[in-house]
Amino acid sequence: MIRILMVCLGNICRSPLAHGILDSKLNTKHFEVDSAGTSNYHIDSLPDKRSIAVARKNNLDITNQRGRQFIVEDFETYDYIYVMDKSNFENVIKMARNVEDIAKVKLILNESHPDKDLEVPDPYYGGDSGFDDVFNMLDEACTIIAQRLKDK
Repeated sequence: MIRILMVCLGNICRSPLAHGILDSKLNTKHFEVDSAGTSNYHIDSLPDKRSIAVARKNNLDITNQRGRQFIVEDFETYDYIYVMDKSNFENVIKMARNVEDIAKVKLILNESHPDKDLEVPDPYYGGDSGFDDVFNMLDEACTIIAQRLKDK
């Protein structure tokens, strides 16, 4: 079983979308996808209603997800850790215990835009169109991730 973790700040907007998108592209017999936040703001919360809506609009249901905080043990559990922005990258790296942990952490948009270090913008304080934009960015990156994982 290959395990992939998606990480953003609160685990209610970006990482639940990435989690749902990637999960829909992989066979759950061979892959497990989850998500977490670097903060503890939304533990046990549903994804943001706008994330749920944009997922639903794209035929995905993410209402089974609940917010949780990233923990050090996630380095042991997950093979790949994709973060949404540089701030979350730094927060996750600070918790790393060794170079093997650090090697698991990647900015998700480097999959679709290699070596550009682009960030998925946090749509929380914006309008609904920001959630559509985020969905499209994540869908593109997750399509590439899924293909790479299936090819391994």
